[in-house]
Amino acid sequence: MHFKQFYVGCLAHASYLIGDGGEALVVDPARDIEMYLAEARANALTIRWVLETHLHADFVSGHRELAAATGATIGIGARAEAAYPHRALEDGDEIRVGDVVLRALETPGHTPEHLSYLVFEHAADAAPWGVLTGDTLFVGDVGRVDILSSRLPVSELAGLMYDSLHGKLLNLPDTTRVYPAHGAGSLCGKSIGRESWSTIGQQRLMNPALREMPREAFVAEITRDVPETPVYFLHSRDLNQAGPALLAGRDLPPAMTPAAFAAAAAAAIVLDTRASSEYLRGHIPQSLHVGLDGQYASWVGTLARPTDALLLVTEPGREEEAVLRLARVGYENVMGTLAGGFEAWKSAGLPVRTVPSESLAGSMAEGAKTRAVLDVRRPGEWSDGHLEGATHIPLSELPARAKELDPARDWTVVCASGYRSAIGASVLERAGFTRVTNAAGGMDALRRAGRRVGA
Repeated sequence: MHFKQFYVGCLAHASYLIGDGGEALVVDPARDIEMYLAEARANALTIRWVLETHLHADFVSGHRELAAATGATIGIGARAEAAYPHRALEDGDEIRVGDVVLRALETPGHTPEHLSYLVFEHAADAAPWGVLTGDTLFVGDVGRVDILSSRLPVSELAGLMYDSLHGKLLNLPDTTRVYPAHGAGSLCGKSIGRESWSTIGQQRLMNPALREMPREAFVAEITRDVPETPVYFLHSRDLNQAGPALLAGRDLPPAMTPAAFAAAAAAAIVLDTRASSEYLRGHIPQSLHVGLDGQYASWVGTLARPTDALLLVTEPGREEEAVLRLARVGYENVMGTLAGGFEAWKSAGLPVRTVPSESLAGSMAEGAKTRAVLDVRRPGEWSDGHLEGATHIPLSELPARAKELDPARDWTVVCASGYRSAIGASVLERAGFTRVTNAAGGMDALRRAGRRVGA
C-alpha cells in the first residue's frame, strides 16, 4: 500500500493519497491539487476516487478540481446532499483501489453527514490498518460541534459526537492508526496536538476528550470555551456542498499601477500580505494587514467577508501564492495586485503610514503602567497570564468592538509573539485610531526577559 499524508500548514489541514495496484484515491483534498497529481505520477498511480469525510467549513475542498483533472468519482456521505455528481456513501460502503479497501463509517457530530474511513491494507484483513477520522477525532482533541450552531442544535450534535467516539471509534483495536484532517492551530478543534497521527490506544489513554464521563458531561465539556468561528466557515461549507468553481485555467488578477490601485481602493479592502515588520515600517493608509507567513487565510476569513472586494499588496513574486491561499477558503473576489509592490507605491509619492514597534520587555515594560495596553489573544491565553490593567479584546472580535476603546489614548497592541498584534494594529487604524504601537515579540518576549505576568 502506498500511503502519503499531505499537510497545508497555514490551514493546519491534512489530506491523504492511498494507492495500490496502479490505482489511487485521495481523501479531503486541498483546492490546489498539483501535489496529488505529482505524487500519483511519481508512483505510476491513476486516481480513481476522491473521498470527502464531510462538508468542510474551514477550507474549500479540491474534490471537484481533482475529479475534473482525473475523471475520478467523488464519494461523500449521503446526508451531505451534495449538488454535484457523486456517489452517496453510507455506513459500511466500501471503496477499493488495488487490494486496499476503505470502508465508510458514519461518525456524525462535527457535522451530521460526517464519515470516517477504515483503511484495510488487504481486502481479506479482519482488522483495519488505520482510520481516517476527518474532523471527528484529532490527536489530543475531538472536533468542534458548534460550527453549525445557527442551523442545528449544538447539544444534538455533541450527543452524536459522543456516540460516534464511544460507540464506534473507540471500539477499534488499540493498534489502529489514527489520521485526522487537521493538526495544531486549526479552528476545527480547541487544543489539537502537534503530532500528525496517533493510534486509538494512545488516544484512549491521553486524549482528555475521551476520558470516561457520562454523555451529559461530555456534551457540557465539548461546548465550553470554543474558539472563534471565522465568518467564512458557513460560506465555505455551502461552496463545498454546491460544488466550488474550478480554478484550472483561470488568470491571475491584474497587476495594477499605483495610480489605478489607489483609485480602486475607494471601493475595496487593501490587504497587505507582507511580513509584519515590513507593514509596520510603511504601508498604504487604511490597509488591513495579514501576513502570508502565518495563518493568513484563516485570519482574512475572520476579519473580512467572502463578498468583500480585495486588492493585494504582496512581496514581489508572491502574488500567485496570496491569491491561491485566499481561494483555499473561498475568497475569490480579488480585484488586482499592486504592480511593483509597496516600493512602487512609495516611488509614486502616494501616502504612507507607519506603526511604531517596541518591546514590552524593554522600555514599554515601565511605560505599560501609563499606556493603554490592548491584548488581542484568545480567552484561554489571557487566562494563563496577562499584564495588569490591560484591556482584553480577542482579535476575532476587534472589528466589532473597537468602538469600546478610546481613540484619543495611546494604545499598545500585544499578542503572544507579534503576528496577531500587527494585524490588530491595522484593524485599529482602519477604525480611526492614530496613536497605536505594536508590542514587538509580544508576551513571549516579556516572559523570556523574566517579567512576571499575572493571571
